[in-house]
Amino acid sequence: MKTSEIKFLVELDENKVPEKLHWTAQDGGIELEETKAIMLSVWDNKAKESLRIDLWTKDMPVDEMKLFFHQTLVAMADTYSRATADEKMTATMKDFCDYFAEKLELLDK
Repeated sequence: MKTSEIKFLVELDENKVPEKLHWTAQDGGIELEETKAIMLSVWDNKAKESLRIDLWTKDMPVDEMKLFFHQTLVAMADTYSRATADEKMTATMKDFCDYFAEKLELLDK
């Protein structure tokens, strides 16, 4: 059996606030790539709940965070569609993504 590993390195300041984030996914050709934000969700099937890690560096620009959230929401809608084939809810989720982008004025950027 083959295994694959994804690693995250978090550099913290004295107050344990992330200053730098790096990630490695050797199977994807990524080695210590710097990033400004990470959102990770894991399903705990015993407790039937999501576990999350949300990290961002203190120098992550707010305008980039808004774009990151929008793109993450769009990706979640796409993943939901592939996982459930629920076209009606997928359309509703995509409508919300459009609304989100409109309200944050992301469409013009």
